[in-house]
Amino acid sequence: MGQVSSRESRRWAAYGRGALVALCALAAVLNDVAAQGRYLAPVVVTVLVCGAALLVPRLRWPAAPLLVTVATAWWGTLLLPMLAVVLYDLAVDRRARIAVGCAVAALGANLLGYRPTSLWTAQSYASTLLLPVLAVLIGLWLGSRRRLVQALAADVEHLRIEAQLREDAARTAERSRIAAEMHDVLAHRLSLIALHTGVLATKNDTLPAPVAERLGLLRMTSVEALTDLRDVLGVLRDSDAAQTSPALTPVMRDIRELADEARAAGQHIGLITEGRPEDAPTTHRLAVYRIVQEALTNARKHADGAVVSVRIDYRPPATLVEVTNPPGTPRTDTVGSGYGLVGLRERVTTLGGRLTAGPAGAGSWRLAARIPHPAALEQNGTAHDPRHDRRR
Repeated sequence: MGQVSSRESRRWAAYGRGALVALCALAAVLNDVAAQGRYLAPVVVTVLVCGAALLVPRLRWPAAPLLVTVATAWWGTLLLPMLAVVLYDLAVDRRARIAVGCAVAALGANLLGYRPTSLWTAQSYASTLLLPVLAVLIGLWLGSRRRLVQALAADVEHLRIEAQLREDAARTAERSRIAAEMHDVLAHRLSLIALHTGVLATKNDTLPAPVAERLGLLRMTSVEALTDLRDVLGVLRDSDAAQTSPALTPVMRDIRELADEARAAGQHIGLITEGRPEDAPTTHRLAVYRIVQEALTNARKHADGAVVSVRIDYRPPATLVEVTNPPGTPRTDTVGSGYGLVGLRERVTTLGGRLTAGPAGAGSWRLAARIPHPAALEQNGTAHDPRHDRRR
């Protein structure tokens, strides 16, 4: 859209420039006719050559300034408007000294030029001096303004690209975190399967042959799956982060522990939980933990001292989580990336859910997510859940 509008503006600028040069050429011819018209043919040829030099981009420098300066030096008032166009172009292009030089050369040499259209008559003194000065001043102002607009547009584009890169980095980091968590969860469960099937396989003499064969196949398959899982997802683990934070934090710890830690840090937390965490898939519990953790962190930063209400419902057909807080006192001693919600939205969207965050009236803030259970997704895509409507 921006490129299209830029092309449109350039096209209209070219149309306007062409109309201005054509008007200057017509005025030169009419002025010559009014002066006496004895040299109409040479004037027309000169005007056409100078007009072409002004309109052809490749001839605007240095051909156009040279031709128009020489023509103005001879024909005087007939070419003065075209000289103003040249001076404007030079000033816009940061060639103010050359513009002044062209003006001085044209005005000075015109003392020896065509007398009937001389610039130095009592009737043309004002326009002779005022028009070139105005052309240079307007060109300098518009040139500076154009460069300022271009610089601001470049800064905005750089900021847009930087913001996009930060969002992409946040999404990538969240996907890597999800992969690491899934690696830990699935590796633990596959290890349990391999362990128990191995124990049962030691009792082959008491089991029927088909059962013993299936147990051996199951154990071998689970071991191979565990190896493949570690090869594929293990590379996504961040070794530095793993040393400073437990990888299984969302699984091994309960939301209540997170709320207790926040209370110990001085936050006022109201927690309401419906259903059992086991009613929801492990991926949902991981997402709920991250959402509540991010919401409490944001409330601590932007609404210190406010009461934070946390409501979680693990029951099918969807896992629901909602965190709200009234306005509080913003803290200035905390620094964050500002892209935590981007990662949360990526995580919830990956699970087929929806995350909303924004003002909830009276200065309060609300962060909510709805993540359908796999069975609900298989039956009707994004099933409607009246519980979500009640909690809005």
